[in-house]
Amino acid sequence: MAEKLWGGRFSKKIDPVAEEFTKSIHYDYKIAEYDLIGSMIHVQVLKNVGYLTPVESGKLSKAIRSIYDQVIKGDFKPDYKAEDIHTNIQNILYKKVGNLALKLHTARSRNDQVVFATKAYCKVAIAGLKGDVAKFIKSINELAAKNIEIIIPGFTHLQHAQPVYLKDYLGAYIEMLCRDLERLEYIFQNMKVTIGSGALAGTPINAVEYNIKALDYLKGLKIGSMLNIQPTPNSLDTVSDRDFIIEIISCLSIIAMHLSRLSEDLIIWSSKEFDFIEIDDSFCTGSSLMPQKKNPDVLELVRGYSSRVYGNLVSILTLMKGLPLTYNRDMQLDKEPLFNSFEIVSGELKVLQGLIRTLKLNETKIKEHLADESLYATDLVYYLVDKKVAFKEAHTIVGRLVKYSLDNDIEIKVMPESLLREFSPKFVKAEAVKLFNPLISVKSKKSVKRSK
Repeated sequence: MAEKLWGGRFSKKIDPVAEEFTKSIHYDYKIAEYDLIGSMIHVQVLKNVGYLTPVESGKLSKAIRSIYDQVIKGDFKPDYKAEDIHTNIQNILYKKVGNLALKLHTARSRNDQVVFATKAYCKVAIAGLKGDVAKFIKSINELAAKNIEIIIPGFTHLQHAQPVYLKDYLGAYIEMLCRDLERLEYIFQNMKVTIGSGALAGTPINAVEYNIKALDYLKGLKIGSMLNIQPTPNSLDTVSDRDFIIEIISCLSIIAMHLSRLSEDLIIWSSKEFDFIEIDDSFCTGSSLMPQKKNPDVLELVRGYSSRVYGNLVSILTLMKGLPLTYNRDMQLDKEPLFNSFEIVSGELKVLQGLIRTLKLNETKIKEHLADESLYATDLVYYLVDKKVAFKEAHTIVGRLVKYSLDNDIEIKVMPESLLREFSPKFVKAEAVKLFNPLISVKSKKSVKRSK
């Protein structure tokens, strides 16, 4: 038996350098499980239409299932001399059932196999990632619940802006991650795992025979129900479709961006200049030179890995932009960026779960920041607005008041009422002083719908 799935029309063996260059077994072995599921289904289809006898289909199914069980148990060792995982599996089958293995490729092409297996891999990977996102959201919720009354300075342009609840700050990231979950769910539900395309033009088998919803064969498999396998609506599109990979990595890029933003906030908050939080030692590293250092390396790597995921997205977009229909070997290079993106984002979500759960807040330092009167400038504006001063005029008055405070190194709340009235006769010191309170400030904001 030839060691490749092709070769009859060639008079020479492939050059060893070219063979090594074209191999994909070193990464596509990760879709072995899904290629085997496709083979299990294909055996049933071939039996249904008479290309395999019941005895032949039984032998092939048993042999394929034995390889599948090896993969599931983690005992499968890819043969790195093989061209790809499809060839590797075919060669193993040949050793098990001899020439019967040669019938498996009837009405089938690697073009069809690879897109089936990759989509099936994506279905399972998305389901796992949704779980990772949900667990991470839970860890943020737990942090917010433990510190439900904590108020922190909010920022725009990295400058003190207005006081906000920590739960609302963390809630912003929960909102982002919930949208990420919705995007993942949309992709999951709309991704159709199809069979029956052949190389590009379809096969001699009626599409009805590929409607494996009528088959009970997958019921015994852990992932059978989530695949939503259907006959191909357009075989040319199916074998050349990599939109789903672009869409997935785009979604993963957005998740990576959200995790990077959160990491950047935590890096800033952990600095001596802010000192809002303490990251647990188990999620930090030290310096080989400076013994005092405690570096937020985990967070910095989360921030850094986002660029890797972005790069993976750009590489697939660039890969696909000039390809004519249908399959081209360029598409072999779609899997490494896909696998890598899933692994990065899943790893980030898992490590950040632990980091968030062990995070400690420095309430003393936070209160020092909340003493900054500039945080309450907007509250002073609304105080004047409530006294029938036009907003723009009130904004100007408070701006002048803040400038006077800074220029003369005097806090507004210690200014005499006579001085406050020079800026506006509407000021009553006893009323204005009460506004320099973070709790009063956050409770005055009514537009945010908060759970009690």
